[in-house]
Amino acid sequence: MTTDELAKQTDYRRRAVEVAIHVALVILLTTACLMILRPFLPLVAWGIIIAIAVNPAYQKLRSLLGGRGKLAAVLFTLIFLGVLIVPVALLTETMIQGIQTLIVHTREGTLGIPAPLESVRNWPLVGGPLYSTWNKAYTNLTGVLQSAAPQLKALVPGLLHASAGIGMTVLEFVLSILVAGVLLANASSGAVISHSLARRLFGERGPEFETLAGSTIRSVTNGILGVAVIQAVLAGIGFLVAGLPGAGLWTLIFLFATVLQIGGLVLLPAVIYMFAVASTTKAVLFLLWCILVAALEHALKPLLLGRGVAVPIAVIFLGAIGGFLAIGIIGLFVGAIVLCVGYKLFLAWLEGPVAAREGI
Repeated sequence: MTTDELAKQTDYRRRAVEVAIHVALVILLTTACLMILRPFLPLVAWGIIIAIAVNPAYQKLRSLLGGRGKLAAVLFTLIFLGVLIVPVALLTETMIQGIQTLIVHTREGTLGIPAPLESVRNWPLVGGPLYSTWNKAYTNLTGVLQSAAPQLKALVPGLLHASAGIGMTVLEFVLSILVAGVLLANASSGAVISHSLARRLFGERGPEFETLAGSTIRSVTNGILGVAVIQAVLAGIGFLVAGLPGAGLWTLIFLFATVLQIGGLVLLPAVIYMFAVASTTKAVLFLLWCILVAALEHALKPLLLGRGVAVPIAVIFLGAIGGFLAIGIIGLFVGAIVLCVGYKLFLAWLEGPVAAREGI
């Protein structure tokens, strides 16, 4: 081996060691930054999602206010805080009143449930056991509760943990709305960063994928969350008019179930309850209302989900639901974006050889 070749090998090794050290330092720095920012990442992620989802409406409001972007951002922040806090406050008040009423009836010994209807006994499959259990609770509710005391005690820690989780979630969304307001107030600088990041990641196709991500977020917001909220509002009205106990809590459960595409399963027990305790006419009207609420999904979702997005609606739907099941509610957006981008990249990979042969 000549002296020049030996010198080149030494130089290559030195460069390889330098590159390895630089890569390791970059990885270490990135990991440290992510560890420091980890508590704030969900807030920032939700803030970005909310800001992108409402950006078209924000731009219209900004134009109506004569281009005063900060004022429009403040108004949007206040509106969203009201939309979040008011229902939560009403639901909390309803639950507190229900617990207080339950405690009073328990102390006074007046706690009870209505007698079962004879028609329940004739229901197929579940009629006999349901009537027997219901009748036992009607005649001796205290004894039934005492026999179920161990199971009820085991549920208390889970209920407390769930309540704390709901409280933290509400606080997280409040802070995320504030972050979204800040992002909307600084939309111009945010757009510059977004354009630069998209071009850095995807090169010349950066603007295309940037538009795809934004339209996917708005599509999921309108087609899944928007439809779920509309259905939950209508279902809640039906619960209140029908006099369903715990209508607020029932509506909240129905909202989460609708996001998971199983809202009909939540309506079924409510319908059974109404047929058991209400008149036939009232129960039938409630059933028709529930059918209307459930069918509304099939009418609105094709109109809103996938609107303005250059990918099939099935890709968005599968990405949103799969992401939700994988990483929670934020996965609705992350899963849909990742699957949409992956789908477009897959199409680009398929079309690449053809385009090259045709000289495109």
